[in-house]
Amino acid sequence: MQTEAVVLRTHGGPEVLTRETIDLPDPGPREVRVRVRAVAINHLDLWVRRGLPHLRLEYPHRLGADVVGEVDALGPGARAGKVGEKVVVSPAVSCGVCEACLSGHDNLCRRYGILGEHTHGGYARHLVIPDANVLPYPGDLPFTQVAAVPLVFLTAWQMLVDKARVRPGQTVLVQAAGSGVGSAAVQIAKLFGAHVIATAGSDAKVERARALGADDGINYAKQDFVAEVKRITAKRGADVVFEHVGGETMAKSVLAAATGGRIVTCGATGGFEPKIDLRHVFFRQIEILGSTMGSKGSLFGILDHVRAGRLKPVVGRVLPLWDAQEAHRILEARDVFGKVVLEVD
Repeated sequence: MQTEAVVLRTHGGPEVLTRETIDLPDPGPREVRVRVRAVAINHLDLWVRRGLPHLRLEYPHRLGADVVGEVDALGPGARAGKVGEKVVVSPAVSCGVCEACLSGHDNLCRRYGILGEHTHGGYARHLVIPDANVLPYPGDLPFTQVAAVPLVFLTAWQMLVDKARVRPGQTVLVQAAGSGVGSAAVQIAKLFGAHVIATAGSDAKVERARALGADDGINYAKQDFVAEVKRITAKRGADVVFEHVGGETMAKSVLAAATGGRIVTCGATGGFEPKIDLRHVFFRQIEILGSTMGSKGSLFGILDHVRAGRLKPVVGRVLPLWDAQEAHRILEARDVFGKVVLEVD
């Protein structure tokens, strides 16, 4: 069949995203075709569009990891979903048969790939996925809200719950809380009873973070967040630092961490090569933990929390899919709190 999509055929700025009609194969064995209703943008989309080392794309390439919609067709033997049923698409694929996959750590699979990066994503009216990627839809929430959930909440969940093992009473410093993953982290840390300090680049974003549950806020454009964290914690520092900025922010996060604290990082939008004084790491016994995505199984629990209202997707802007160029510009300018979501007509 044919379907309309927003694709890229070369790397570059937002202008390389174009609307085209593409050929889409019918779903094969244990595959499902989804009628996409909304797809959220992540910084990953920007990186893939600009180009990453060793990235191999099949052109025309479609971005988009965060997809929600309705089951449109079932391939032979497909075991998940019914035609017409609302579904959430798990944002990554893996082999499903290796030790990592079968032990519930599919994001450690050597064949692990994220939709929109390693395989085609959801910038289209239709998407074909493995049936294992079909997840239950959380209640009656709008498509544009639910699209803001999968990647950032899964990432933040692994970082805080699985890696940092956040506990009630701990202090969690969430960097760049106005981002999609940062706004998810504030909520997850509060869900587990932590005291949350949120940083953001404007007073307005700080107040939005407080509205999500942050106990304290720091405008890093005006204040030294290390000094503020020390003041708030009576010089102790943060038990957990939720880091995804990199660069100088990562280096200063080491200084803001408590003795024996954990820094967990999933990204480096501000630079890949921070200059870290290792004396702080080994003498104060700080753990630095890397994290990418999370177990597919964790999304079931996350979606249950979303259904119950304990975790809430944060959407800053909604645009039509065909305005993907403008949506990318908005995210690049950081002119938004929460997620930018593309609605698919």
